Amino acid sequence: MATSSTDAHQPPKLLEQVVGRIRVKHYSIRTEKAYVDWIKRYILFHNKSHSNTMSKAHVEAFLTHLAVDGNVSSSTQNQAKSAILFLYKEVLDMELAWLDNVT
Repeated sequence: MATSSTDAHQPPKLLEQVVGRIRVKHYSIRTEKAYVDWIKRYILFHNKSHSNTMSKAHVEAFLTHLAVDGNVSSSTQNQAKSAILFLYKEVLDMELAWLDNVT
């Protein structure tokens, strides 16, 4: 199947960028899969909003949802937090203020 010339100039999709950055940093395949899963869940939780339009409050709402509604352990919540922070810091090149309003 041939692709048009405009397809060749499309930037990689967000999750492709995440995978690429994880591989550049030589993270394990298990970490890659976990981070991609958490980032997908984060985006879906916010109705597929683009990450660069979301704020600290969006991150806090998702992590609080995991703890309160999802009843996840603190270590699971920390893994989700690490994945989201990776997305913002390493992929989107954005710093998030300290997440102090997370349950």
